[in-house]
Amino acid sequence: MKIQSLLLPLVLTLAVTAPAKAQEPVGVQKITVTSKARGEDLTVLVWYPAQSGGEQVLIGDDRIFEGTPALQDAVKVGGSFPLILLSHGSGASVEKMAWIASELAGDGFIVAGPNHPGTTSGDSTPEDTPKLWQRTDDLARVLDKLLADPDWSTSIDPGKIGLLGFSLGGAAVLESAGATASLEAYADYCDTNPQMPDCYWFKGGRAFRDGEEIKVEPLDLRTIDKTLFEQDRRDARITSVVAVDPSVADAFNEQSFAGIDIPLHFLNLGVAGKIDVGVRSAHLAEAAPDAELDHIADAVHFSFLPVCKADALAFMKSVGETDTLCTDGGGRPRADLHDQMAGLIVGAFRTDLKPGN
Repeated sequence: MKIQSLLLPLVLTLAVTAPAKAQEPVGVQKITVTSKARGEDLTVLVWYPAQSGGEQVLIGDDRIFEGTPALQDAVKVGGSFPLILLSHGSGASVEKMAWIASELAGDGFIVAGPNHPGTTSGDSTPEDTPKLWQRTDDLARVLDKLLADPDWSTSIDPGKIGLLGFSLGGAAVLESAGATASLEAYADYCDTNPQMPDCYWFKGGRAFRDGEEIKVEPLDLRTIDKTLFEQDRRDARITSVVAVDPSVADAFNEQSFAGIDIPLHFLNLGVAGKIDVGVRSAHLAEAAPDAELDHIADAVHFSFLPVCKADALAFMKSVGETDTLCTDGGGRPRADLHDQMAGLIVGAFRTDLKPGN
């Protein structure tokens, strides 16, 4: 049994745990969004400021990770709120990002995130992973849906749209802001750094379909569609971006950041100067006209995943899983790292999308 089959999301599970840390009640709804490009519907979760009452559920709870409480289908609070589109990491899921979505919704944001087919827990392949144009299209289609749907459009301020992405999702949100990458540079990066997790994944011969591990041929990045990979995917509706440990960082064209005229916020997990080359963001922040970079010491790349249950490590060991998804980089518990991460992320979006508040 491998980790992606263990992480199949329990989207809405009855909860009997402590209430969410968010300042105000948080509602959650599951919607579907049609993707013509993919030829299938996207599963999307939407978190939002809610009225009290309703059925409390846990989002993302499974054998390894703790879930995050929310109120299923709760009545929305009246008003117009900034919208944050959320893109999860490769092999993860939007459910696993409930901890930060709930923090944002409790602070007065609407947060919507799709599960990206081909790079989601239990449905993930090396071939699909570098196709960032699919992820940027997913985000655009979710935004189209919410702005056109009267159930949501009256609650969203269309002039205040943010993007939040983690790892592969971080690369996607940067592309939606106007960044572009070089396919040859990405292939060269993997030639030079085969030990990096993304490069190892491309060559590992493993994939996941329907929650089961399957064998696939190793991926040569140079076989990916160069035109689509390098295409400018800027979405002019976006007004703020937060990218946490964005992948493809070593292959982005720095000159493309010079033309991005919205605020960019980079967050690297670890100590400055010791960040893995695949996600190191200092050179990208320096290239953009309006960007900032923060670091979280004691964190590692997987620290953005949910808090692990007390027996998670023992359980993974018992099933022969060697992944270190529950091991952070220092003495602080992951919940403390999440508090710091959430403070930086919520603070960035407050500054950009709720000035004066």
